[in-house]
Amino acid sequence: MATKKATKKVTDTTVNADQLIHGIEPYKEKAREKYMNPNQVDHFRNILIAWKTNLLDEVSRTINLMQDENINHPDPNDRASQETDMSLELRNRDRERKLLKKIDQTVSRVDSDDYGWCDRCGIEIGIRRLEARPTAELCVDCKTLNEIKERQMI
Repeated sequence: MATKKATKKVTDTTVNADQLIHGIEPYKEKAREKYMNPNQVDHFRNILIAWKTNLLDEVSRTINLMQDENINHPDPNDRASQETDMSLELRNRDRERKLLKKIDQTVSRVDSDDYGWCDRCGIEIGIRRLEARPTAELCVDCKTLNEIKERQMI
């Protein structure tokens, strides 16, 4: 007599690389968990620090690239292309420099227990919104109203 063994279905709980937030897995909320508890605060601090580290790595790569590619091309088209590439790279780094400042300000908010709450109305911003935009200062509703007002000003 052949007996069948019951097979247990194993669910894979690993996260794909494209689901990671700056190398960190999304937060798994527990039932009736208090908003912005120490675990959530640590999660977002880790995201912000990882994001900052990635940006600083990009800055150092750009510096190395600029030093390595500082070649004076005799062909004017090659020189113009190099200058255009460098200009775009520097513009991106300037944007990232501003983002680094915003990340530092957000880490300060995390440290002062002011993180995760809307600056305008005071309600929870929400875990998923903060994971999508860790530097968010407004809830979805206030941000939407803000964008509508900005469009009307134009």
